Amino acid sequence: MTLRHAPRLAPAHRTDPRTFPSVLDQPEPAGFAALGLPRPLLRTLGRQEITEPFPIQLATIPDVLAGRDVLGRGRTGSGKTLAFGLPLLTRLAGAKAAPRHPEALVLVPTRELAMQVNDVLAPLARELGLFSRTAVGGTSYDKQIRDLRRGVDVLVATPGRLADLIERGECSLDRIRITVVDEADQMCDLGFLPDVTALLAQTPPAGQRLLFSATLDKDVDSLVRQFMTDPVTHEVDPASSSVSTMAHHLLLVPPGEKGDIIARIAARRGRTIMFVRTQLAVDRLVEQLAVVGVVAGGLHGGKSQAVRTRTLAEFREGRVDVLVATDVAARGIHVDGVSLVVHIDPPKDAKDYLHRAGRTARAGESGTVVTLVLPRQRAGTFSLLERAGVTAARTQVRAAAPELAEVTGAREPSGVPVVPRPAEAPHNRPPRAGRPARQPGQDRPAGRTTGVRRRP
Repeated sequence: MTLRHAPRLAPAHRTDPRTFPSVLDQPEPAGFAALGLPRPLLRTLGRQEITEPFPIQLATIPDVLAGRDVLGRGRTGSGKTLAFGLPLLTRLAGAKAAPRHPEALVLVPTRELAMQVNDVLAPLARELGLFSRTAVGGTSYDKQIRDLRRGVDVLVATPGRLADLIERGECSLDRIRITVVDEADQMCDLGFLPDVTALLAQTPPAGQRLLFSATLDKDVDSLVRQFMTDPVTHEVDPASSSVSTMAHHLLLVPPGEKGDIIARIAARRGRTIMFVRTQLAVDRLVEQLAVVGVVAGGLHGGKSQAVRTRTLAEFREGRVDVLVATDVAARGIHVDGVSLVVHIDPPKDAKDYLHRAGRTARAGESGTVVTLVLPRQRAGTFSLLERAGVTAARTQVRAAAPELAEVTGAREPSGVPVVPRPAEAPHNRPPRAGRPARQPGQDRPAGRTTGVRRRP
């Protein structure tokens, strides 16, 4: 029996109220219970105080449970992980994966996102006797291979590492029942479209496919046309970043005061993400903030997975309130409670702007997005926001201006230098054998060339 077009359940037989009047006294199921999820999952959600489904979850869960291919569009933070995770686990309940043959595959673009998705799925999977694990680059093969040999029911993977494991004979996709492509637009933006296409081609054609994305552009559409059969489409968010709880501001800053303005913003109370364009700029800004008394974490693709994981954990747990990141590294940042996003360097295009902005105002929370604009950047930045469909207030500010504090909560930093944790300097390390040295400011290789595998 195939999974793609499993029949929907027929309506339950109605009981004669004259015979069993107590049945009518029972309240209708509410929240997640009304979606037909098993009790173990409902109990786990209750312990996590997750009771009311988000719109994307209400829209997609019934169709996934019915075995349909589903195409879901919603911005980051809209609840997509549970939207595919809950019905996926429900459909796998009672399964037992054979060694090296996962039952379900979740493809994601970055290591950080893989770990965060697995953190959500793993406790839910355990309640159903299922085993969820990750396969990502930048970490040891040994544990991932041991897990696969034991049998992994749900494998959350980045394309490069999964391809490596398949090439080594440690993983096969020929028994995959459900495949999820999460953050599909970001996957395409990072150059993974050929990798994803090759991996999906190895899954059974009759399997169920779920694709979730913030946008449905031409690259994503090619995956839909090639691998999905009569998909149900659910779009629960506007295509632009017109989120009612997100405020956008352009701060027109004088060149000589940009550094002071950044320091004052970084010294604010609250969780803040600052975006710059290059790895070198991340490391420099972290050092500059330390000099004026602000502890910040740096995140970019040149750091080891251990450092990236530690930095994100410190930020998520509130031990560090400021995170400085590049665009690529930040694609895996799904942290609630970020109240301010600052574009230190304006993004390259409208898509990057929307992605950066999506780190705040998640899950119904409010947030502010600020772009620092030098005089020479004004025309390009104004045009970029217009293409993004964003209306932003424009304010001329100086470092000590009250308007800066009103918009961002900026305040004077302590001025007492802090000792930053020794950071890796990937630009000074010798290149790995067989690979070219990465240049300063280069966050990751561009597209893969034939015969060269990239590890995300």
